[in-house]
Amino acid sequence: MTDFMETSVPAPCTNSQIPVDLFVSKKHPGLPRGELGFVDSNGNPVYKVTRQSLTPSSNKRVLLDAAGNPLFALCRNDKGCWQGYKGGDAGEKDLVFRVKRTKSKLTRTELEVFLVGENSADSTCDFKVKGFPYQRSCTIYIGNDIVAQTSLMYKLHQLFPKRGQFRLTIFPGSVDHALVAALISIEENESENGSEDEIERENESTGMCSSTKPGQQDMSK
Repeated sequence: MTDFMETSVPAPCTNSQIPVDLFVSKKHPGLPRGELGFVDSNGNPVYKVTRQSLTPSSNKRVLLDAAGNPLFALCRNDKGCWQGYKGGDAGEKDLVFRVKRTKSKLTRTELEVFLVGENSADSTCDFKVKGFPYQRSCTIYIGNDIVAQTSLMYKLHQLFPKRGQFRLTIFPGSVDHALVAALISIEENESENGSEDEIERENESTGMCSSTKPGQQDMSK
């Protein structure tokens, strides 16, 4: 596997006529602790997501290509909503999409994605993201059509696969692969924090101590 700091390769073709597999992990060689990386089947870096804290109640992530060029800035506000901006800055003129969480439990996360454009006033979402955190299973839809899907990587005779890395399959179509990677990054964050929120609510109802860490944002609606 190639180190993230040593090489750059072209991003996958958006109009590929065959499914494209990327492998997602926070433990790829060359990645700083906690950052999410996407590599191709040869282990070559394709995307990575870096984290930048803005305030205690919000955070910013930047999706970079393998050469380090910023593709999307992903910002989360204190109400739990995300905005995606073209490039590395968060200027209003560069706003591309908004993400709203509609369900978050220990076993399930659902997001609605609204593209910003001529029909931005339309209340119908452009994408839906449905995830099952424990199985590392996440599916992105346009209507009833599957755009991309994640899954754990089982090996022969392996009952319990490692959960630190999973496969992202992007199906043929015209959807920007970088946008898919950005949505997977958001879903990964929502799954992790949503599970902590659910545990916190359960602990509060039983009189147990809160599991919220110092400085952790409240993602409940």
